[in-house]
Amino acid sequence: MQTSIITRRRFFTGAAATLAMGPTFARAAANERLNIAFIGYGKRAYRVLPQVLNQPDTQVVAICEVEGIRRAKGKEVVEQHYAKKSKKGTYKGCDTYVDYRVLLKRDDLDAVVIMTPDHMHVHPALAAVNAGCDIYCEKPLTQNIAEGRLLVEAVKKGKRIFQTGSQQRSEYGNHFRNAVEMIWAGRIGEIKTIRIGVGGPPKPCDLPGQKKPDNVNWDLWLGPAPMRPYNEILCPKGLHRHYPAFRHYEEYAGGGLADMGAHHFDIAQWALGMDQSGPVSVEPPADGIKGLKLTYANGVEMIHGGPSGCTFEGAEGTIYVDRGKLTSTPGEIIKSPLGEKARRVMPSDNHVRNWLDAIKSRKDPICSAETGHRTATVCHLANLGYKLRRKLTWDPAEEKFLNDDEANRLRSRKARSGWEY
Repeated sequence: MQTSIITRRRFFTGAAATLAMGPTFARAAANERLNIAFIGYGKRAYRVLPQVLNQPDTQVVAICEVEGIRRAKGKEVVEQHYAKKSKKGTYKGCDTYVDYRVLLKRDDLDAVVIMTPDHMHVHPALAAVNAGCDIYCEKPLTQNIAEGRLLVEAVKKGKRIFQTGSQQRSEYGNHFRNAVEMIWAGRIGEIKTIRIGVGGPPKPCDLPGQKKPDNVNWDLWLGPAPMRPYNEILCPKGLHRHYPAFRHYEEYAGGGLADMGAHHFDIAQWALGMDQSGPVSVEPPADGIKGLKLTYANGVEMIHGGPSGCTFEGAEGTIYVDRGKLTSTPGEIIKSPLGEKARRVMPSDNHVRNWLDAIKSRKDPICSAETGHRTATVCHLANLGYKLRRKLTWDPAEEKFLNDDEANRLRSRKARSGWEY
């Protein structure tokens, strides 16, 4: 297999050394391929893997997956793709792994794409940083607030390029990008309220135990989550065309609120210029799973509820944006083009390509680890508001609640033995 940037084990003797000294890398030349591995192969990977395969400067060299049928299918997809394009004898095949820790012992990896369930994003991401790999990780970035800050600091110290998979910043016909630029240009005046139409909070997992298939490494699927019996609702058997319902349960994810919220709260944060910050208070309704209010220091109120997507209400009009839709009231707000001097978002029409270009330039992509963490934190704050059912005061600079020990304890969770950070 071709090593495109460096042989990393020349530079790394262990995780502590990696984070203490910071790695040294030469940039890849324009015609060099990046060796990339996928950690996790489920429904989302069915779309992202072809995007990576079709780039001229990448080569997928490995698939890591805890379920045997999906692992074999990932290998098949990769090898069929390259068999059509490679000269006879030049393609060496796609390796497979069950355990990401074994995968990351390779010395030829440049980057990894993490497609695991939400609760298992940070552990492989930290391991990838320690192995000197750049990272693309699906959203929501984290299962809790504290592990997000841990990841951000590791990425920063390790000098890694990290892209959070919030692809609305790059794709979907430029609707979200255009909405953000119009808001920045003052088309609706001072923003008063934002309404985010996404699902509700998660619940404790109450699924019954089932017989575990022999081809599933259940311990690795659980990772830091509490030990419990296998259930196929969490980890489906074989290939599946749906997003597994682990997202409903707080041990593994943040419910529908954090699922699509990681997309739509992300656009709101972007439009508000809050990629490095967040709201200062959380006010849940007395009951129900809609209507929670997040308030920013400048007085903007963000409401959990409303039509799907993002509704920005300003002093001079409204902009509504969702996948496949961008409208305004009055309608003229979005019809006239912005001037040449208008503030623009980072150029990007392909989220994977944006990440690969960032790897080469060593500059942050459009949705960095810090940005992904801040968006995930908004989702976690909302979920904690619904859980505690009282007003919470949040310090986004210190990332802690004011005068609330119980809420501060819930910023993190105790990991299962052997999975401590």
